[in-house]
Amino acid sequence: MTDNKFRPFCSERCKQIDLGAWASEKYVIGGKPGETPSPDLPGDEDD
Repeated sequence: MTDNKFRPFCSERCKQIDLGAWASEKYVIGGKPGETPSPDLPGDEDD
């Protein structure tokens, strides 16, 4: 394992590019606003 202070990014520049993409809404999380994920998804065992 490396001691990269920008992890999971390779550099400050890549970190800023990724942040900018989220801020400008180039990246989005799928689904409709206010939609609750299906309880049948794997890894969603809160019971």
